[in-house]
Amino acid sequence: MTKSKTSRPDPASFGLPPGGVDSHAHLDMDRAFADDLDEALVRAVAAGVTGVGNVFLGPDAYMVGKDAFVRHPGVFFLLGVHPNDADACTPETLSSMREAFASDARLRAVGEIGLDFYWDKVPPDVQRQAFTAQLDLARQLGVAVVIHCRDAFDATLDVLDAEGFRDRPVLWHCFGGDTAQARAVLDRGWHLSVPGPVTYKKNEELREAVRFIGLERLLLETDCPFLSPEPYRGTRNEPAYLVFTAQAVAQTLAVPVEEVWKRTGDNARAFFGV
Repeated sequence: MTKSKTSRPDPASFGLPPGGVDSHAHLDMDRAFADDLDEALVRAVAAGVTGVGNVFLGPDAYMVGKDAFVRHPGVFFLLGVHPNDADACTPETLSSMREAFASDARLRAVGEIGLDFYWDKVPPDVQRQAFTAQLDLARQLGVAVVIHCRDAFDATLDVLDAEGFRDRPVLWHCFGGDTAQARAVLDRGWHLSVPGPVTYKKNEELREAVRFIGLERLLLETDCPFLSPEPYRGTRNEPAYLVFTAQAVAQTLAVPVEEVWKRTGDNARAFFGV
């Protein structure tokens, strides 16, 4: 007798109301959504996701991909040079970013930017230079910052502290740390965004951090096409799957999923000004 496949419910079956926000998605990346971008965003709306922050990794990606979202006013944009591409963060790149923000109101934050010491692609000093330069750009533009940090928590805090970003609009993207790290972020007045891995059975440390964080400064994200939540783990992630992350957070906090949906959506709209 064969084992039955894992049940994968339709995200729309949760019946969540409009207002959920996927604060971080890569819908333009590696042609992952080349064949069904419009359909994926329709599925998101059906599941109650009415806002999506699409992250463009550099001005070239922005110029190529921005027009794909003309028919989807609920999608807003982030633009930044990822630390793994930090050697491409030239003065010309920064100038192009400045021009983009000046001409497109859908651009709401500089990001994702930061430090990544997991991948040995760009020397740490080059990453820090690109990070600092983009923080300065965000400060001049008066826009929020979205942080990428992997295996570089203390170093990332050091840069942000040195640049005077305490109590500025900073979102710690894809937070996967423990309670002590969550406290360090919250103590500086920043926000945190939780991805699909909060649904994974062995990720109790992250759920414990979520209990500490609460809902006041919490956002949700997919980071799609990566990090699919259960029960879609191992498949391409998409904004509609945000409902499963919301469900896991609700169970962790012992509150209704509708409350998590509304509060995190409101937090995202307030943070990005959308």
